[in-house]
Amino acid sequence: MIKAGILGATGYAGAELTRLLIQHPEVNIDFLDSRSYEGIEYSSTYPNLKGLMDIKCTSINLDNPMELDSIDVLFCALPHGLSQKAVQEGLKRGTKVIDLSADFRITNPTVYEDWYNVKHQAVKELQGAVYGLTEIHRETIQQTQLVANPGCYPTSILLALYPLLKEKVVSIENIIADSKSGVSGAGRHPMDGTIYAQCNENVKAYSLGSHRHIPEIEQELSLIANEKVFIQFTPHLIPITRGILSTIYLTNDKGLKELDLVEIYQQYYEKESFIRILLKDHLPQTKAVSGSNFCDIGWRLDERTGKIILVSAIDNLIKGASGQAVQNMNVMFGFQETMGLLQMPLWP
Repeated sequence: MIKAGILGATGYAGAELTRLLIQHPEVNIDFLDSRSYEGIEYSSTYPNLKGLMDIKCTSINLDNPMELDSIDVLFCALPHGLSQKAVQEGLKRGTKVIDLSADFRITNPTVYEDWYNVKHQAVKELQGAVYGLTEIHRETIQQTQLVANPGCYPTSILLALYPLLKEKVVSIENIIADSKSGVSGAGRHPMDGTIYAQCNENVKAYSLGSHRHIPEIEQELSLIANEKVFIQFTPHLIPITRGILSTIYLTNDKGLKELDLVEIYQQYYEKESFIRILLKDHLPQTKAVSGSNFCDIGWRLDERTGKIILVSAIDNLIKGASGQAVQNMNVMFGFQETMGLLQMPLWP
């Protein structure tokens, strides 16, 4: 058994981490950190965990985090900018760290600072971080002490594009990703645009050309393609609680046929436990992955326009955050990769 600690345990990502780790056969939760709910029973904040996780939240002092001495893995589910000190303290103690913020995803600290308007204070630690898209970086995740867990939008886009860009069978010019996310992606604290009266019965685009996930997506696509890749990315907020659906448009300049796509995606993903390829008349939908660590991928060939239209669906809080973090933990500690993650999607 290993001991885990969660910083930022009362946010949505922290709550999903807690829910997943409770049922993990090889993990004991040592502490749940929350400044806002210090001294309050965790299940009073998340009543779905009543009788399952009733310990009181504690507030970890990162200037003297003695609690980190007793754990094997630290999950940082903190906002960007706040994870850096925690990661430094965890690594200093030899603890394996999985950071769910954006602080260690972007390898160039200047690019990070430009997009997030935060000074990077852990450049040394950044150099040793591994981008935690498990299906692509499994071998390096096994060897690292620090995993930078990917963002939710990037996960949905990168997994869909990876086989085609890796095989160099599509044009990298004019890639367009149109993504739609549930309201939980905005976090637990209410904001003007996410209160019920304004997001219910409403769909809106936001952060056009300026979303903070763009440099993360382009960084990883460029590494896959081995040349600089730009992407037109437009996110939308839709009135559902959880889920991301990404529709990606590519130019089919190599004249790929349906059988070509089937062979390529099966070659890359047929042995992956959490990626499901949908064929024939089926396309991904958010309900079909809700509450699970699955990523569903499908496509259509549009011969009239010469485009390949990819569609992917994930649960933004599971495969897009906490489930992927647990998947990475399993790889880091040599557990079976699916351990604690075999929950079936909820339907309806």
